[in-house]
Amino acid sequence: MTTVADPQALTPGEARAMFRDGASFSTAGWCATYTQVNLIAVPADWAYDVLLFCQRNPKPCPVLDVTDPGSWSTTLAAGADLRTDVPRYRVWEDGRVVDEPSDVIDAWGTDLVTFLIGCSFTFEAALTDAGVPMRHVDQGRNVAMYQTTRECRPAGRLHGHMVVSMRQIPVDLVGTATRVSGLMPSVHGGPVHIGEPGALGIEDLACPDFGDPVDAEPGDVPVFWACGVTPQAALMASRPPFAITQAPGYMLITDARDTDYRLA
Repeated sequence: MTTVADPQALTPGEARAMFRDGASFSTAGWCATYTQVNLIAVPADWAYDVLLFCQRNPKPCPVLDVTDPGSWSTTLAAGADLRTDVPRYRVWEDGRVVDEPSDVIDAWGTDLVTFLIGCSFTFEAALTDAGVPMRHVDQGRNVAMYQTTRECRPAGRLHGHMVVSMRQIPVDLVGTATRVSGLMPSVHGGPVHIGEPGALGIEDLACPDFGDPVDAEPGDVPVFWACGVTPQAALMASRPPFAITQAPGYMLITDARDTDYRLA
């Protein structure tokens, strides 16, 4: 597999151009200080259900932009094409993934409404600056994500359980990680749970539902944040006839800065 020498140093435009040309990488650690987002596109007759689901579940589903039907552009990234500039997509039919292409030009319909939802990758640069190690980035892996037993508040035809991302944090830095991420509520904010995975219905940290398992270092504590993959869990549970998302951990990198979503 082709590698990228220093993905943190890339500009969002450079990264999107690579993905448009067919490169496919998890974007954890890419384009430091720039906002990454989840993507979910649904037919217009499902758009209100998704919007209401996000409004009722803002912790895992903070909406940063919504497009007009059929549009493949966003104010978050000038010149970006939502059909080509994500490193890996998922095409869904009746709640099942039927394809994971590098672009969705042929699948894009004129009635698709796209929601761009905040991603916890956005606050990782701030955590790193505060001295909190990102084990998955250091290990060259995607972040580990798990479907929990916490039910989201349903909306119309859409329902499902919250998905969380997990980072192994040194015990003496858990407070720092909580404080720093808590200043960015538009990209999930502070953790939803610290410690015992079983309290979330997670049986084995070595077997994430999405992403990669991440090795802990001595003294680490698992810390869990609400995750923007939650709408994908809702797609699996609710089975709309069609949808497009990014693959978990393969985000759209925008031109917005992390600081745009920081309270202080």
